[in-house]
Amino acid sequence: MTTIFILIFAVALDFLLGDPPSWPHPIRFIGGMISKYEKLIRKNKWIDLKVGGFLLVGVSLITVTIVISSLFYILNAIHPILKVVASAYLTYTAIATKCLDVETRKVYYALKDKDINRSRKMLSYLVGRDTTQLNESEIIRGTVETVAENTIDGVIAPIFYFIIGVYFGFPIHFIFIYKTINTLDSMVGYIHDKYKKIGFASAKLDDIANYVPARIGSLFMLLTGLLLGYDTKLGLRILIRDRRNHKSPNCGYPESVVAGLLNVQLGGTNTYFGQTLYKPTIGDNIKNLNPQNILDAIKIMYGSQFIMLMIYILVWILH
Repeated sequence: MTTIFILIFAVALDFLLGDPPSWPHPIRFIGGMISKYEKLIRKNKWIDLKVGGFLLVGVSLITVTIVISSLFYILNAIHPILKVVASAYLTYTAIATKCLDVETRKVYYALKDKDINRSRKMLSYLVGRDTTQLNESEIIRGTVETVAENTIDGVIAPIFYFIIGVYFGFPIHFIFIYKTINTLDSMVGYIHDKYKKIGFASAKLDDIANYVPARIGSLFMLLTGLLLGYDTKLGLRILIRDRRNHKSPNCGYPESVVAGLLNVQLGGTNTYFGQTLYKPTIGDNIKNLNPQNILDAIKIMYGSQFIMLMIYILVWILH
């Protein structure tokens, strides 16, 4: 019973507070740990970088698991309530809904102010692509894609792994194993030369970890579209047709749903670290992209989170 209240409290806390930069955040510590391990692996020239990438994944996951286990052991020994408080705080930090809302709205407000340079800069904090030459439509596309993809990575998947972890008795371990995998992918899971080998294991493991959340999350996004009055029929059709029009086996799912619901076209060519990547488009260009689409994508994100939480609560009540 405690775990469901921890999850509800964490979601509510995220909605109210977001991610205050001055507060201690476990993901920042995990990122620092990964960076140090990466440097150590690169220094050992006798380790093949592809093998080193698997080593990086292994030691990172082991370290996080040991730290969480040790923390909970100590807190529980002092008083069990401290473990509950820590669990709630850690779960809250693993959910990125409000943070994504706040950061993508910065792009929206810059566009509304007709400040193209500021909107490019705000988007550059969210994506790996080169934003310096993007026009308004491309900026909107990049922002909507970011919200769609991170509806899975930052919202649905963490809650999914928390719920799975409940049934194994380790919800916080599960959620942070996932967050570590996701952080590894965001730090080293690139296809350009510097990370192609060392990031291989991280990128593939992230694909595996997001396989189920991307698919069930897309269904939650469709249901949200239905409740909010978006074009659900086209959303379903584009999901079926274009879900594989992406280099990632998972990102095409949420992007297809959002493209269909909003009657816009996503995907296409982007530049990453000086390399141009030609990608197929997702969706039909029925309506021109406009800043309002960013707010639409945010609404779909919140609705998907709410539906997932309500389904879990309903299953828990009926269990």
